[in-house]
Amino acid sequence: MPNKAVIHTDKAPQAIGTYSQAIKADNTVYLSGQIPLVPATMEMISDDIGEQVQQVFTNLSAVCEAAGGSLSDIVKLNIFLTDLLHFPTVNEIMGQVFAEPYPARAAIGVKSLPRDALVEMDAIMVL
Repeated sequence: MPNKAVIHTDKAPQAIGTYSQAIKADNTVYLSGQIPLVPATMEMISDDIGEQVQQVFTNLSAVCEAAGGSLSDIVKLNIFLTDLLHFPTVNEIMGQVFAEPYPARAAIGVKSLPRDALVEMDAIMVL
């Protein structure tokens, strides 16, 4: 049985349901999906895809830090987009946020996301 711990930070949006921001199992951290909510207001940052992507990375970063890591410790990233035409924007911002070796990733087109977000991301981090 792995040693499990709940990861929580006020620097990322609070859970909007029956889940934790992240769960640490031994040296692996499973980060729940983040949408572009501003933690202080729990409101969407804007309707701009670039700002939404930046906010999602800010939220993921806060959870990574609360778990004792950083975005550079992410080994797998899942990106959910309501419009795959936004993928070049995501790719450009991801290139600013991560250095090589980049994490493994999937980009998935979905019909809708919570609170009408344009993007959501979840991740797996190894410490």
